[in-house]
Amino acid sequence: MHCHHCSSQTYLPKYCEACQVSELIPIGMGTERLENILQKYFPKVSTVRIDRDTTQRKGSMETLLNEIQDGQHQILIGTQMLAKGHHFPNVTLVAIIDADAGFFSSDFRAMERMGQLILQVSGRAGRVEKPGTVLIQTHYPDHPLLHQLLSDNYHRFAQSLLEERGSAGLPPFAFLALFRSEAYTIDAAHVFLLNVKDLFKATKGLILLGPMPAPLQKRAGKFRAQLLLQAKSRLTLQQWLKQVLPQIEKLATKPRVRWSVDIDPIEMY
Repeated sequence: MHCHHCSSQTYLPKYCEACQVSELIPIGMGTERLENILQKYFPKVSTVRIDRDTTQRKGSMETLLNEIQDGQHQILIGTQMLAKGHHFPNVTLVAIIDADAGFFSSDFRAMERMGQLILQVSGRAGRVEKPGTVLIQTHYPDHPLLHQLLSDNYHRFAQSLLEERGSAGLPPFAFLALFRSEAYTIDAAHVFLLNVKDLFKATKGLILLGPMPAPLQKRAGKFRAQLLLQAKSRLTLQQWLKQVLPQIEKLATKPRVRWSVDIDPIEMY
């Protein structure tokens, strides 16, 4: 196993560490597992995988792309890096695996990014004069935003997302600051953010959400938590941050906790 967040590597466990049962079942559909399944069903067809693992060496990405253009591979498997900006004239079928990850995410921008990805990936199929087909794997084929994206256009899809953001008070109708903390115990990470929250409690014009575990709760042996500040006015947010940040620097728990504040966070992880 190889973690792409902290580069930790270990052998696959044979037994559950908690109950010692050996009936471990792998779940999820990563590119490597998908590659193994396709090679099993199409043993005579050349398959190539393009992801972070296969493109680490300098020039490896260009080599793989040249092989694809030369027709050496018939099945292409990849992450988003394969979907953006590449011209594959012979690709006529595209499959988007597990699209639900974008429909139901803790990040409010996930649906927007999934819509962009569907359009980008769909653009890889049927280029030049060959017709193309796009398959989307989902447990929720009746999702209203998915139907809107497929039946209307991206402009209407984006307008619906903006209406949702407005009703929820999310960007671009509000402004965010995300405090992150990490420590060797989850309690230490939470206590630090509770102390930060106390400094903001008397403020007006701010909504405080948390502290709560980060979506990626543990990384590189440390527990992670976050506190979200939400304001309708950027000036209000900036004024309170300017006033409170010097006090946060003096918190007694700081030596045991690593922390940061992200203004207008792009990623909520």
